[in-house]
Amino acid sequence: MSTEKTVLKEFGEVEDNNLRLEREKAEQIVEALNDDLADTFVLYHQLRKHHWNVEGAEFRDLHIFLGEAAENAEEAADVIAERLQAIGGTPVSSMPNLSERAGVPHEDGDVYPIRSSLKNDLEIYGDVIESLREHIELATELGDHATAEILREILVQTEEDAHHIDHYLEGDTLVFETSAE
Repeated sequence: MSTEKTVLKEFGEVEDNNLRLEREKAEQIVEALNDDLADTFVLYHQLRKHHWNVEGAEFRDLHIFLGEAAENAEEAADVIAERLQAIGGTPVSSMPNLSERAGVPHEDGDVYPIRSSLKNDLEIYGDVIESLREHIELATELGDHATAEILREILVQTEEDAHHIDHYLEGDTLVFETSAE
């Protein structure tokens, strides 16, 4: 924990920016982006958890995919955080603030069958996708076309990863356990 007492900028404060985005508009976008950032961190941590714990007949392919999907989420979080800073905001970053702000549920620490884990991942992906779409519309309506474009690029990758998970959940994959007679 930091012992520094000098605060340069309080979390939640939105400063004027050099991108000439009006502060009132920037404040709305900062709120939306911090929600996206918190959700993306939850998704990232869940994907990493499943990457670390996957077992079974399709271990290697799923391990690689989940690692790549987590990297995509991490990259998205970085891009969102940098945009937040560029428009005068402060990215949500402390674990308590991330947990409080996230609109998607955290999976507990237990390990579940990979099919259940992927279903949970797909549910969070759906929530993240809906939020990104809403925030693209918000940024566009407020005239922040750069943020809208950044979110569109993140949306494309997020939808692609969700689509891959959907394929893993098809009936002829993720070998089902059979009872020995």
